[in-house]
Amino acid sequence: MAKEIYILLTDTGTIFTRLIKLYTRAPYNHASIALDRQLKEVYSFGRKRPHNPFIGGFVHENMEGKLFEKAKCAIYRCKVSDNDYEKIHKHILEMKANQAQYKYNLLGLIAIILNKKMKRKNAYFCSQFVAAVFETMGTPLVNRSSANVTPQQLSASHALELIYIGELNGYLEKKGLRSIPIQLQEVG
Repeated sequence: MAKEIYILLTDTGTIFTRLIKLYTRAPYNHASIALDRQLKEVYSFGRKRPHNPFIGGFVHENMEGKLFEKAKCAIYRCKVSDNDYEKIHKHILEMKANQAQYKYNLLGLIAIILNKKMKRKNAYFCSQFVAAVFETMGTPLVNRSSANVTPQQLSASHALELIYIGELNGYLEKKGLRSIPIQLQEVG
């Protein structure tokens, strides 16, 4: 029996993400892993405090929170075996239980800009975290080190299937998590 893991790429529209977007020119500059289709169990490396982009680390993201209320997104599905799902789930829950040990890898993000590879112990940026989780499982999403993976590169992974693109509120509303009417653009 196969299970599904979801990769969520977002553009929150904040000043910080607009600055990143000026450099990357990519539609989405944040990556997260969701363990459920309803996006209640969503994890990444990002802001610990929604209004401060400089204090970051391992986060259990709230898709209904203020930071994501105007977000645009692309949601991808990755089918995995029951065993691989359990490995990913266990790995993420261990990180969550020990989240104080983890830091945001701002230096690694700068290294990408400089076209260098910088892996730091217990430090990740969002797309590095997503790629590293699959690397530890033995099934990399992309053909490169997790230390150099961008959200845009995740979107090109052959292991992922695009299932939704549009406003995050629209997806949540369709799944019965919000009651804000928004026009949907579902793929597949």
